[in-house]
Amino acid sequence: MKFERVHVVISGQVQGIGFRAAAHEAAKNLGVVGWVRNRPDGDVESTVEGTREQVQNFVEWCRKGPAGSVVVKVRVEHSEATYEFQGFTVAPTEFRN
Repeated sequence: MKFERVHVVISGQVQGIGFRAAAHEAAKNLGVVGWVRNRPDGDVESTVEGTREQVQNFVEWCRKGPAGSVVVKVRVEHSEATYEFQGFTVAPTEFRN
């Protein structure tokens, strides 16, 4: 089965409200694999792989987010699937200098 890969960056009021935990649950329900984490700039980012329909459904979920979130913008980058993920994880917050 051919998988697709997307990297999404979600901006708005998306930290401190359980966005990552809800994304983990959504990913499990939708059948995508990958990861999600907070960014130091206040955004949340995620990379997922799955079928075209699964990936599109996850991106649509990100556009709404969980209760309590206010999603202002979702940036989506498509690329080739690498098939590197076995499940979906909540990754540590990314801090780059």
